[in-house]
Amino acid sequence: MKTSDPFRMELSRHIWATRYRADGEADIRASWRRVAQAIAQAESGERDQWTARFTALLDDFRFLPGGRILAGAGSGHRVTLFNCFVMGTIEDDLEHIFEALKEGALTLQQGGGVGYDFSPLRPAGTVAQATGSIASGPVSFMPIWDAMCATMLSTGARRGAMMATLRCDHPDIEVFVDAKRDPAALRHFNLSVLVSDALMAAVANDGDWPLVFPGLAVTRTLKARDLWQRILRAAYDTAEPGVLFVDTINRENTLADSETLAATNPCGEIPLPPYGACDLGSLNLTAFVIAPFTADARLDLDALAAAAQLAVRFLDDVIDVSRYPLPAQAEQAHLKRRIGLGITGLADALVLLGLRYDSTAGRQLAEQAMQAVRDAAYRASIELAREKGAFPAFTRDAFLASGFARRLPPAIREAIAEQGLRNSHVLAIAPAGTISLLANNCSSGIEPIFAAAAERRVLQADGCYRTHSVTDYAMQLWQQRGGSGAPPAFVEARQLEPLAHLSMQAALQPYVDNAISKTINVAADLPFERFADLYRQAHALGLKGCTVFRPNPVTGAILSESAAERVQCCGIEREAD
Repeated sequence: MKTSDPFRMELSRHIWATRYRADGEADIRASWRRVAQAIAQAESGERDQWTARFTALLDDFRFLPGGRILAGAGSGHRVTLFNCFVMGTIEDDLEHIFEALKEGALTLQQGGGVGYDFSPLRPAGTVAQATGSIASGPVSFMPIWDAMCATMLSTGARRGAMMATLRCDHPDIEVFVDAKRDPAALRHFNLSVLVSDALMAAVANDGDWPLVFPGLAVTRTLKARDLWQRILRAAYDTAEPGVLFVDTINRENTLADSETLAATNPCGEIPLPPYGACDLGSLNLTAFVIAPFTADARLDLDALAAAAQLAVRFLDDVIDVSRYPLPAQAEQAHLKRRIGLGITGLADALVLLGLRYDSTAGRQLAEQAMQAVRDAAYRASIELAREKGAFPAFTRDAFLASGFARRLPPAIREAIAEQGLRNSHVLAIAPAGTISLLANNCSSGIEPIFAAAAERRVLQADGCYRTHSVTDYAMQLWQQRGGSGAPPAFVEARQLEPLAHLSMQAALQPYVDNAISKTINVAADLPFERFADLYRQAHALGLKGCTVFRPNPVTGAILSESAAERVQCCGIEREAD
């Protein structure tokens, strides 16, 4: 039995003790055993063996399940193991609006973040047919959700997170875009505009843009570039809204024949249908680096692939052992068996390998890693389909015709045609902020390293904040091995050109069937023109969404070398992991 302490930082231990430790657990290894044993109960046989395999997968932070899994599996609490949900369609009448609010409250209560598409609500100033009253518009209802979310402690010190989307041609889109210019407004929401290819084409051609609502005549027309500039200016000034390229999302969707996606979970890595759920986990790339900081340093792709195969089985089992706040969520999860396996610690792994984040070699290595994860994960899902059956909604020809599936290697496509697939979607790259802090502050998701050292304000269970000093994982290891200064390939986010962020996201998106949560951090003095071009480039590169964060008076800084922190729904105490 291992006796060494896996924690190198006090903050990591604090996060485990306050968020993920169950009663009676003396150390995190006890937490890993609890989680592994709980998930293995989904297996029909050899549960002790699967418990041992899952425990080994979790050991030394090699695989980091979503936070709801770590906190809830085997705890005996009535909680969901799914990080986030997209809620049902909000029907355009008061009864259904408040039914949707209730469903959201029940979901937040059990620990799941929620996403909503507010587009079905009629625009302000129009007549509601049933009552003859004047509609107040979708944005007017959002503060009700915000107030509800503010009162809901999801689990322990973690508050609920929400995403709101609105179509770019909705007549109230301008109000939505500017909604968070008020620093006190909608602080528990992330906002994203559903941007269509048609809008992007109209912007490029300087065309008109009609604002429409089903059943109503066109309410008015504006210049596409005026709307686009309004979106960009709001993002520049307040860090929101983000954009979701909804046509790319649906074109790539492996279930494009049977569902239309119009919302995501709060951090954007999982576009979901109504009542869809996020079942997330991340492979920690730093754990697969051999001989770090040496000329022989390499990423063990074989070990990474083996871990990916086992992680797919783990996440698939989560579907069967989890509770669900609503019956519709359980039905959707079992019908399609979506999972989202991704990577974290990418930037630190690159430093251990001697590769800069913004180098061609760094992007190529990241691409190799994600391709290895994709191929191993899909093969595992195929094998699970052979063993346990394909997901019930599987339709072979339609699945293989989807944008993503057409890029799979021929051997994998042939195996899907023969055996089916256990999971409709397999891959997603989550922000993984809190669980990466748990893993000794490895870099989160595919984000660059924020800083060699920083301070983090962490929400306590009593509602108060405590400030912790943290050192980046790669820097810790470098110093422990006697290194002075910084490792040769070490680069902080503020030293990177914004295009380096986009380029990394674009390199990995072709290997991800869900999406990638990525925030492009830019300097406060970045000229607006350069900022604005990032969104156009993101669409041109085929990304599914884009969020750019510039420090500003409304939200402050996303992190700081002082204790200041971004006031946003997905700060580390409330993010969806």
